[in-house]
Amino acid sequence: MTSWSALDEELGAWARAGRTAMLWWRDDDATRPTPALERLLDIRRRHDVPIALAVIPARAEAGLAERLRREQGVVAWQHGWAHMNHAPLGAPKAEIGPHRPAAWILGELARGWLRLDAVFGADGWRKVLVPPHNRIAEAVIDALPAAGYRGLSAGMEPRPKARGRAMVNAHVDIMNWSTRAFAGEAEALGALVAALRTRREGTVDADEPVGYLTHHLAHDEAAWSFTDSVLGRLKAHAAVRFREPDALFA
Repeated sequence: MTSWSALDEELGAWARAGRTAMLWWRDDDATRPTPALERLLDIRRRHDVPIALAVIPARAEAGLAERLRREQGVVAWQHGWAHMNHAPLGAPKAEIGPHRPAAWILGELARGWLRLDAVFGADGWRKVLVPPHNRIAEAVIDALPAAGYRGLSAGMEPRPKARGRAMVNAHVDIMNWSTRAFAGEAEALGALVAALRTRREGTVDADEPVGYLTHHLAHDEAAWSFTDSVLGRLKAHAAVRFREPDALFA
């Protein structure tokens, strides 16, 4: 059972080694202003942690862009097209998986691109793709640069070496999707500590910062409380730095 003390010990190991643990924050499924979004933005402001919001184009409302224009430290990315599941029965959910021709999927992504241009303006969102359900077909990955995307963020494993810096994944999802509730402190802290340790020990690419993933519309009170606590503890530690989402694909 991983505890807060285990996180403190891991961060202490980074500090003793004279190294800085790099993290970043992504939140998925944004569509419009809601009380949950306001709570997310309040936590972001209080801890001064930048965030990437993955926006579902087919459901995106103009009010979301209007709200985010009044906010600092937030960038919008493209979350697929409609967050639909096209996987066969019994297979892991995927909208951008290998179950349909890549040309169909790229056509949907182009619709999403145009929709986000209409909502945010062409310069109001970053051309980074976040696949719904964190799954994407290899053929689609290969086509993304020619389609105009500058980055990809999936999960939950570290990026393959062949993908280089064009992929920056999220690694610590605090939700249990079988119950649609907070995964629990032990599981969330365990994933965070493991992601930090493997980078410190060099068993995965230490240049890929640890991605902390939230879903504001699905949070219960325990998920909100944990996010508030863990971001506050991480931001206050001298051996931790949060990356700006805009800098991840520089």
